[in-house]
Amino acid sequence: MRIFLAYLGVVLIWSTTPLAIKWSSVDVGFVFGVTARMCIGAICLFLLMLLARQPLRLNRKALQTYLAVALQLYLSMLITYWGAQYIPSGWVSVIFGLSPFMTAFLAAAFLKERSLGLGKLISYVMGIIGLLVMFNSALEINELAMQGMLAMLMATFLYSVSSVWVKRIRAELPALTQISGGMLLALPAYLATWYWLDAAALPDAVSQQTQLAILYLGMIATPIGFALFYYLLIYLPATSVAMITLITPVFSLLLGYFVNQEPLTLKIAFGSGLIVLALAIHASTDRRQNPV
Repeated sequence: MRIFLAYLGVVLIWSTTPLAIKWSSVDVGFVFGVTARMCIGAICLFLLMLLARQPLRLNRKALQTYLAVALQLYLSMLITYWGAQYIPSGWVSVIFGLSPFMTAFLAAAFLKERSLGLGKLISYVMGIIGLLVMFNSALEINELAMQGMLAMLMATFLYSVSSVWVKRIRAELPALTQISGGMLLALPAYLATWYWLDAAALPDAVSQQTQLAILYLGMIATPIGFALFYYLLIYLPATSVAMITLITPVFSLLLGYFVNQEPLTLKIAFGSGLIVLALAIHASTDRRQNPV
């Protein structure tokens, strides 16, 4: 039951996070938006650590895990924020939906998980076709949209590398410890990036929408969302955790369309549908190969 509730929580948070990312950078720039989020998230995480009385372990495997988590928290997230400026928010979730494919290849290579087979190869082809349709839609918007999509693909790959790396280390750390340790490494990198790119300049004015988006991301999406994610990663195969992205693209696209008036053309729906269908085939094949 705990695993189910954690899974549901991650689905809800990840479905709303792309739009919140979009809104959090409207008035302030993407570097300040993500840095402010991580500062708030770090405070919340360390308060949770104190309340839970969980020590921050410093053995070799723990430090390796923190580095793997920091790869996602810093590099993948920073690239996500940059790319999200140029594409509709729902596309962020759709492109991240490709993570199970990347995770499967990485898991097969490094974790020796049975991730490949005819059914999954078919799903990969469908996913690639869907992605090509999305790329064509991006070209119809502008050149920056294409750059945004390429950035999101890179962010998705780094996210998948981080997930498999954590599984391979097998440090058996509590989820809260993993994310807090990763934050200790990621936060100084964010502050340095903010100083380097923006001279640590504070915005002149911040709208209420942007403030609420940053607070939501910092207080909910970062401490709770990531903690639940790494909790699932402890108890489920890496590919099963990545399958959360089967559901979130649909919710994110609809949320962006109805709440943020983002485009949802037939071509976008078709490309997204192919990716989601590919994910469904991928998930079905995974359940047959790895019954739980």
